Amino acid sequence: MPSSDIIQLLPDSIANQIAAGEVVQRPASVVKELMENAIDAKATQVQVILREAGRTLIQVIDNGSGMSETDARMCFERHATSKIRQSEDLFRIRTMGFRGEALASIAAVAQVELRTRQEPDEVGTLIRIDGSDIKTQEPIACPRGTNFSIRNLFFNVPARRNFLKSNSVEMRHVLDEFQRIALANPEVGFTLHHNDTEVFNLQSVKLVKRIIDIYGKSYREQLAYCQEETSYINVRGYIGKPEFARKTRGEQFFFVNDRFIKHNYMHHAVISAFDGTIPEGSHPFYVLFIEIDPSHIDINIHPTKTEIKFDDERSVYAIIMAAVKKAVGVYNLSQSIDFEENINFLNPTPTEANNNLIPRTVMPDWAAQPRKSEGSNSKSNLTNWSKLFEGLQNTEDRHRELDAFEMGATANSRPVYQEQAKTVASKVNRMASEVIAAPEADALLFQLHNRYILSQVKDGIMLIDQKAAYERILYERYRKMLINRNGACQQLLFPKTIRLTHSDMQLVNETKKEIRSLGFEFDEFGSNELIIRGIPADLPEESEQDLFEELIEQLKQSYSDLKLNKPESLSRSLAKRFSVRYAVKLSHMEIHTLMNQLFSSSDPNRTPGGEPIIVLLTMDKLANIFRG
Repeated sequence: MPSSDIIQLLPDSIANQIAAGEVVQRPASVVKELMENAIDAKATQVQVILREAGRTLIQVIDNGSGMSETDARMCFERHATSKIRQSEDLFRIRTMGFRGEALASIAAVAQVELRTRQEPDEVGTLIRIDGSDIKTQEPIACPRGTNFSIRNLFFNVPARRNFLKSNSVEMRHVLDEFQRIALANPEVGFTLHHNDTEVFNLQSVKLVKRIIDIYGKSYREQLAYCQEETSYINVRGYIGKPEFARKTRGEQFFFVNDRFIKHNYMHHAVISAFDGTIPEGSHPFYVLFIEIDPSHIDINIHPTKTEIKFDDERSVYAIIMAAVKKAVGVYNLSQSIDFEENINFLNPTPTEANNNLIPRTVMPDWAAQPRKSEGSNSKSNLTNWSKLFEGLQNTEDRHRELDAFEMGATANSRPVYQEQAKTVASKVNRMASEVIAAPEADALLFQLHNRYILSQVKDGIMLIDQKAAYERILYERYRKMLINRNGACQQLLFPKTIRLTHSDMQLVNETKKEIRSLGFEFDEFGSNELIIRGIPADLPEESEQDLFEELIEQLKQSYSDLKLNKPESLSRSLAKRFSVRYAVKLSHMEIHTLMNQLFSSSDPNRTPGGEPIIVLLTMDKLANIFRG
């Protein structure tokens, strides 16, 4: 009689492949694991060598302590670890690599070669593994330390290999991991080579010099030191001065016990400390290290160990915010950074370095100034009240001038949007079973608080969200540019040189056709610099660097959708981003132009994201408001 049992144990090779799905997501995951292993082995020099962004080769060579013959074999076993002996050790981990599943998972989906030797040994050990199958283990002559070669990642899991992105995208992820580990360990020298090209050559230095070596000499003038010590946590690191805040994210780093983490709540603490000193939509630079007793955190809530929990998040939030606010408030009093030391000012006095849980916050001089009496402005406010009605006189003369201004209208004709509205009214302006009529020729157009356009229509008042209207207009304009590749470019009288991070440069190279289609003209200048020669002709006046950085930020945020429909995804993203720049005072001529362009669009009633642009207040609704 056949057995009815259906549950069985998986072979180790399959179990390791399943574990690899969580640990080894892409080449960058392997680079991270092997670099962290090298750090744990007390290496002072780490080399990373890649081919095809890690698809065909990831080689990590270190001069650390190396492994014995037994350890070299054991490190590929499941649940093998060098740091955990009992359950309590899970909450005292301070080292990085060599987690239980990592090397076994890597060996399950790649062809691995390990060469390693300890200092006292005359010969080392060579091990070759193909997809969990050990092919070779023998003695070999090799330098002290460890040399891992990972070839043909996911060679035996084609479905996983097909999910890898393009080489430039995968390389951006590798660069992110490399830079995080390099920042966390400035005392270790690192090199990175990709396809025989040297990308980084970082010497052992202080933290401030490591930041400059990675991000460029321009950071020399923008760094301010940040430090606070309490009985619960210690905070140290560098922030970027407020005037150097950028439009792109990605240069914000938290390290807890020297391990990179992502923590939105703590990021909010830093942003709050910058409140009022940087423009909305800008992102400050920071590299902050938090030292805390491991018993107060839980790092085992995510396979990649980039998310942690604090047992007292509110205290951590308050301390970080106070430390950053102090650095922001007094940075301008500092001397230039001494690159032989790790600080540039704010050497704590014995009083300041005491063990208070919540540190004292230094208040800038301007914050202590008394506010002017509000009453002193009352007279000018009353005087200015009449300005509300400015521009409303002689409306008939104004309309006769405006009618002849835009889109083929003649002096005696009605504005173009009226005629167009007849064809789109049933589709666009039907709200709550009512049809919104377009403004009449002599209708009053009024702008409210640089945000809304009010227009008299046949049955009441039509309200137009100015920002939403521009979002619809810009979306259709950008989409047309990207499809036809014909964005108008305004040449700069003086070309602007900007420096990008390695990751951002990879992104620009991947999407340069789309960027140029929008009207940007640029050339590469050096390894991570661009010369901006022209910008889109129809954008508001602004710093070329800010515009380009905002474009990169949108590319980052929408990249996951770009491969599916680049024109659609990028147009939506850019329109939403740049429409905020049009929340400005408009002349009557500009209001008419806005109305013409909106009613000429494919859907004047909704933004590309589905938000309403037009709202009708009928006479009945207005009457009900006054009836209460």
